[in-house]
Amino acid sequence: MKKLKVIITTILLFAFVIVQAQKVEYNGKNYMVKGTTIFIDKVDVTNTLSQEEQTNIKNRLSEQIVAKNKLNTATKAQRKAEKKQRKAEKKQKNAEKELKAKERVQKKYSDAQKKYKKELKRSEKLRGKGKLSPEDETKWQKKLESLKKKSEKLKSKL
Repeated sequence: MKKLKVIITTILLFAFVIVQAQKVEYNGKNYMVKGTTIFIDKVDVTNTLSQEEQTNIKNRLSEQIVAKNKLNTATKAQRKAEKKQRKAEKKQKNAEKELKAKERVQKKYSDAQKKYKKELKRSEKLRGKGKLSPEDETKWQKKLESLKKKSEKLKSKL
């Protein structure tokens, strides 16, 4: 059944191509080839042409069809290549975005680490001098804890 469908489709396609009139330019004249007959301005001139001219006209038609098919194939290949190039550019752009995002997170993490260490040293210095009251002590602990959490949160993003 499947083979029958393929055969029928092929025959119909072939018949359609044969029935379809094709224009050909040969020796400065425009011919129209329809199946095995050749026309000039809708007048059948198949019998007035020699066998050699008929063959040359049909060969020219074949060459035109082959050239058209090659052009279509080349155009399709070019479109595919352009599509692949756009995909590659898109992948590269996404990779660059990811890299920038990672760099930003890395910078934020290092800044948070520096700030935490700086504030820790400052609180140690104040504590060593005895300038922190119990209320200030709890404030500093909360501040240091929040900075440490922020730093750990950024570390987990890395």
